Amino acid sequence: MAIIVFQKDKRSGITYAYESASYWDKEKRQSRAKRTLIGRLDERTGEIVPTDGRGRKKRDDQLPAKPGPVPVTKTARFFYGATFLLDAIGEKLGVAEDLKRCFPKTFKQILSIAYYLILEDKNPLYRFEKWSALHKHPCGENIGSQRSSELFASISEEAKHEFFRLQGRRRMDNEFWAYDITSVSSYSEYLRQVQYGKNKEDDRLPQLNLALVFGETSGLPFYYRKLAGNIPDVKTVKTLLAELDVLGYSKVKLVMDRGFYSEDNINALFKEHVKFIIAGRMSLSFIQQNLEPLYEQFRSYDRFNDKYELYCHTVQTEWNYTQYRPYKGDTVSEPRRIYVHYYYNIDKAAEEEKAFDRRLIALKRELESGKRIPEHETSYRRFFEIATTPKRGVKVAVKAEAVAKWKRWFGFFALLSNETMDASTALELYRNKDLVEKAFGNLKERLNMRRTLVSSEQSLEGKLFVEFIALIYLSYIKKQKQMQDAGLFKDYTLQGLLDKLDVIECFEHPGQRLLVGEILEKQRKIYEAMDVQPPASL
Repeated sequence: MAIIVFQKDKRSGITYAYESASYWDKEKRQSRAKRTLIGRLDERTGEIVPTDGRGRKKRDDQLPAKPGPVPVTKTARFFYGATFLLDAIGEKLGVAEDLKRCFPKTFKQILSIAYYLILEDKNPLYRFEKWSALHKHPCGENIGSQRSSELFASISEEAKHEFFRLQGRRRMDNEFWAYDITSVSSYSEYLRQVQYGKNKEDDRLPQLNLALVFGETSGLPFYYRKLAGNIPDVKTVKTLLAELDVLGYSKVKLVMDRGFYSEDNINALFKEHVKFIIAGRMSLSFIQQNLEPLYEQFRSYDRFNDKYELYCHTVQTEWNYTQYRPYKGDTVSEPRRIYVHYYYNIDKAAEEEKAFDRRLIALKRELESGKRIPEHETSYRRFFEIATTPKRGVKVAVKAEAVAKWKRWFGFFALLSNETMDASTALELYRNKDLVEKAFGNLKERLNMRRTLVSSEQSLEGKLFVEFIALIYLSYIKKQKQMQDAGLFKDYTLQGLLDKLDVIECFEHPGQRLLVGEILEKQRKIYEAMDVQPPASL
């Protein structure tokens, strides 16, 4: 399989494009790659300018003629309205162009399967043939089970990362990127990374973990990584930073939940000059110490935020930054400015207290009945005095001071950031990370990824990538403010909206222009809300 790779000449500063083709070296008994120069990269447009093999632009008379549209060879009628929408979105986001650069021989197949996953809610891939026969789509032909398996296996890590790099360049500068991880259960016994771990949906099957990065302003994903199911979230941050650096992303800003918090991770974020917003547990001494002086006056009226209906306040303080330097064998320690944003929600405090009191009652009953649960031993020791006498048996008393200390922080939560902003702005940015959780829902439900349903590593890698491509399109459709403003999501479900367009037909005949069927006013409004011009006869 051939892919396009890019290499920058350090002397000239020119980035050259090569076609890299893999082959099997019989003598050395290993896989090799042969590269052929095809052009230089135009940094302004992102296009490949053909060369004569010596780094010089080809003269116009040397350039091959641009191929025109593939001529129609038979008369056919297809459903066209929904796939046309996806064509337009792919062109607008540069997805189709970037796929073509990274997967020149298979990009149409990738797009067609992605379209199918989007338009045929939860349908298995073996039904693609039926869908393909009725719809106009990029590939234009059926992709059977064998071909789809071969397609998935052909998606290389090199080409995939080049796609991430190209898509990242198209994202808005200085936007925060939301980072989160979900678990995907699997029945497979052959996938190396399927392991038992902390399942976020309480599924008892072994799992893979899937990490995803979303642009909060663009509302679009542009990077993902699969990892072993037994790796905790907190262990993934340093690898993420390293991969973002390899991809050439600069001015990175990350939003993460408290599962990613650790002192090592905060130090790593400072070291790499990454801006961040990260949630911290109220049990942390660092967070408690900075709140303590404000505690009694925290619920002051001037700290009440009526938009979010909670109290909030920001404290500027110092983080004890440490960095081990292996080349010198020492550790640097110095203060770094950090902001701790505190929030207090009265309703949340009441709910937490009620839940805690119910738990205390249940724990006390377990102790008095003698039916102790091993997993609760820490709580027994923390909140109860337990005495056993021959006459009275087990006597249980609540540690009032320990309970009061525990309840002290109910209703509070905290965010840490190293960029100047007020508490309200930090909270808005943090809550925007919900789009990652919604994306996980799209992957698992709509794109049918709740179970991996593959048995080989190569198939899994390829299938995940195609599902990721589909997710980009779905994310664009769902994020459109025009859709909300037009009230279309009040009238349609996502599937209903796509079905509304899917009935629009096109008609092909050899030697004749493409004819598009009737478009109703409601259909036209959907296109316009998506910032797409309705299809027209060509």
